[in-house]
Amino acid sequence: MELIPIIILVIVVIVILSCINVVPQAKAYVVERLGGYQATWGVGIHFKMPLVDRVAKRVILKEQVVDFPPQPVITKDNVTMRIDTVIFFQITDPKLYCYGVDNPIVAIENLTATTLRNIIGELELDETLTSRETINTKMRASLDSATDPWGIKVNRVELKNIIPPAAIQDAMEKQMKAEREKRESILRSQGEKESAILVAQGKKEAAILDAEADKASAILIAEAKKEATIREAEGQAQAILAVQKANADGLRMLNEAGATNEVLQLKGLEAFSKAADGKATKIIIPSELQSLAGLVTSVKEMAKE
Repeated sequence: MELIPIIILVIVVIVILSCINVVPQAKAYVVERLGGYQATWGVGIHFKMPLVDRVAKRVILKEQVVDFPPQPVITKDNVTMRIDTVIFFQITDPKLYCYGVDNPIVAIENLTATTLRNIIGELELDETLTSRETINTKMRASLDSATDPWGIKVNRVELKNIIPPAAIQDAMEKQMKAEREKRESILRSQGEKESAILVAQGKKEAAILDAEADKASAILIAEAKKEATIREAEGQAQAILAVQKANADGLRMLNEAGATNEVLQLKGLEAFSKAADGKATKIIIPSELQSLAGLVTSVKEMAKE
């Protein structure tokens, strides 16, 4: 009999402790009383009435990520492909999340599949492959609007993979290969063209340099010949001046020695013969020298007799 109060006390303590709930960070508890919604508990310690209140749902308030399996879709040009999506969402209202729709994740998956089919059905294959950002934006707006009554906010939608049929993949690979080969041939032809241009420019510059070198060489040769001709003429002029000076000096010495006019005229004749140097074809001799020459000839003839 003494154990009964102890057992009752233990039971009371257990019931009291079970009525104490601590809600951790980033979570919310939806509490029902007698089967109806009572309250939403936030972070902190809370108490519930025993046997009357119960925690119906523990909701995570952090952003969550759901990766849905690939969904078959048909493009505007009747190409069937498979696309899998990734949804980033966050629960903003735990009450609506609990009572708005049954199994919200399955509802979001089905809504994503139908929305994706509607958007892809308006695009052709090439647009689908190059319009990921546009598709993501449209899907996020549509899903966010549809999930508001469920207490869910869709923050981001991403197309993870776009898988076209095998035949389309082969055709795309062949097209990409052809484009790469085309770019390669264009680059090769451009390189050959640039190389030919550089070679032609090099030959042109070499020809210009050769012409300039020949011109400079011809100018130097002409200048050298001109200088040689000038120096030769100067030498001949100096030689003539030297001969004339020597003759003038000889005549002056004869004059100083008291030579007669006939001797002086004879010396002048010798000077003319030296000036001609055997190269002149005609020499004009003054009349005085001509008479003197005749006299000399007569003397030579008399000496022979």
